[in-house]
Amino acid sequence: MFQRKRYFDKIAPFMGKPVIKLITGMRRCGKSSFLKLLIEHLKNNGTAAKNILYISMELMEFSFITDHKVLYDYIAKNLARGKQKKYLFIDEVQEIPGWEKAVNSILAEGMADIYLTASNCRLFASEFATLLTGRYVELAMFPLSFEEFLTFRQAQQPTVIEDEFARYLKYGGLPGIHHLELTDEVVFQYVDSIFNTILLKDVVSRYNIRDVFLLEKIAAFIFDNCGNLTSANKITDFLKSQKIKTSVDTVQNYISYLVEAFLVYACGRYDLKGKRHLELADKYYVVDPGVRHATLGFRQNDIASILENIVYIELLRRGYRVTTGRYESLEVDFVARRNDETIYVQVSYLLASEATEKREFRSLEQIDDNFPKIVLSMDKIWGNGRNGIRRLYLPDFLLERH
Repeated sequence: MFQRKRYFDKIAPFMGKPVIKLITGMRRCGKSSFLKLLIEHLKNNGTAAKNILYISMELMEFSFITDHKVLYDYIAKNLARGKQKKYLFIDEVQEIPGWEKAVNSILAEGMADIYLTASNCRLFASEFATLLTGRYVELAMFPLSFEEFLTFRQAQQPTVIEDEFARYLKYGGLPGIHHLELTDEVVFQYVDSIFNTILLKDVVSRYNIRDVFLLEKIAAFIFDNCGNLTSANKITDFLKSQKIKTSVDTVQNYISYLVEAFLVYACGRYDLKGKRHLELADKYYVVDPGVRHATLGFRQNDIASILENIVYIELLRRGYRVTTGRYESLEVDFVARRNDETIYVQVSYLLASEATEKREFRSLEQIDDNFPKIVLSMDKIWGNGRNGIRRLYLPDFLLERH
């Protein structure tokens, strides 16, 4: 089984500690396999199988667990008693109504070390936030990075980085595609089925949505406008131009549902000169390029926005809090902060002319601090940057150790 070392290294300091380990992310990004890796790690380090309880709400075997009371009784009955450390793993815990009550009790009783996965961030609302504040750590999981994608591919055949990056741009990083033939017909059909499952299970059913057509239209609009300033008003006006009537509130709710299902991520805006967050409109990015292309089709002309989308998700994957930046009338694609570290990132397809290069560097040159500044592009031959701003081949940035 493929070892996702990045995530293991993040969760390892909390293993065996009295906090809930909550692993979040879209369906089929690898959360279930990661739980199994953790279980395998425990067994390899001497934990007896009887001291590990695994529950997957995607399996019919556990369909009898219909609420928190049944969940608690099942766990109390099946976790072996004794002095040995016990471990509890629940996959897709959001499928159990009131689950947080049972989990809180298990934690309070010291019954087990707890690991959960979830495909909807509405978990953090209401009773969960009240009961478990300060008692959990979240590990956000994403589809494969380009580095992980290469590892999957190298296990099957020798690889050429440029060719594999072209495949990554088109097919994305859902782990399941590596069990398939990497062709448009096969991969896009598979990814589209995952997208539809997420819509039905994590959005339509969860929020009792009746107008699925409208939801699909809003998702398509966001996918088609990755990296552009987008607001509920803008989408509502577009839908009206297509003879689709809806309200701004409905559009805003539907967008929030897509965000909660980890299909899209909202990237806020920050005024670098005024040192304040800006409102009115955000930029949105899709969790994985394969999801976008399975829905809209792959369009070579969209390469600039696809590259920007990939860099944004990679920054999140590395643990940064990311906004877009504005300095007077100039835009900085990404301002990424992690602890006391900040980096500024500009993304361009090709710096094909002096005018393009000047435009991409100009906004970074206006920022008067000593934090790193990077311009990423698909140019394979470049100079040494300018005015202290690094210039990097984008795939090299994705493969950098960090």
